[in-house]
Amino acid sequence: MCVHPQGQREKILKSVVNRAYVKSVFAALVLLLCAAVTFSQQAEPEKKPAEKDAKTQTTKPGVKPYTLTVKTRPILNISLKADKANMADVAQDLSKRLKTPVFLGTERQKEPLSIEFSELTLEPALQLLSPTVYVDYEIDSSGQNPPRALGIFLYDVNQGEPPLSAVVHGSTQSMLIEGNTEDGVEPESDEKKEEQPLRVTYQDYILSVKAKQQPLPLILLKIGEVVGIPVDIQDEKMDLVDANISKLSVEEAIKQLSPNIKLFVRADLSRSERRTLRLVLTEPPKAVQDGR
Repeated sequence: MCVHPQGQREKILKSVVNRAYVKSVFAALVLLLCAAVTFSQQAEPEKKPAEKDAKTQTTKPGVKPYTLTVKTRPILNISLKADKANMADVAQDLSKRLKTPVFLGTERQKEPLSIEFSELTLEPALQLLSPTVYVDYEIDSSGQNPPRALGIFLYDVNQGEPPLSAVVHGSTQSMLIEGNTEDGVEPESDEKKEEQPLRVTYQDYILSVKAKQQPLPLILLKIGEVVGIPVDIQDEKMDLVDANISKLSVEEAIKQLSPNIKLFVRADLSRSERRTLRLVLTEPPKAVQDGR
């Protein structure tokens, strides 16, 4: 058995106490460190989704720089909000929704579009999209259906007019052959012209028609000859009609002749002009033909 002096025993006890204290402090630091790591691991998953959501809301892939709305009821109207959108993209989308070809000028294809309008009808909306606009229509003279746009041309300044047959095509064309069969016949006086059963005059886009018991196909062919447009006669019935139309546009005059005529019209929105491109006399609906 070893006996230590009193002073040496106290030193040994102090050393043991100091080592125990150091161990306890080290253990406490280890616990704090573990707790901090655990807390950061628990908090980090909650932070990441929030950051991801914020980024998704501001940079969603595939977001268009424009919003286009086309409604058909009660009437056709268009709304558009665009901020530096590609004009070609907007035109392609508009063509798809209207189910009508849209043709762009070279400058329009490259031009960024920034514009906003709401619920405008077709023509005012198109005038905001381009400085030069043409629209080719098919019009039912019965008035039962609204005009149908066959082609829309959003052209550059001074680009020129599109071809008349760009979207209006016709496979057949009827011809009117008339004239005196005798040589040496004197020209008719104005008085005799007034007595003619069919008179058609056209000047400054204004049409007048006077007909007394004349076949409708003959009247339309005469109009086509005077105006300078092709006429397609699909219904060759020679029903006689009377007409007294004075100083109307071709479009309005044709509507007074028969409900079975299709007019193909070009609207020049830049000049506020409309002109007829073609006339087609169609057969009446079967229910009308059969008397039902």
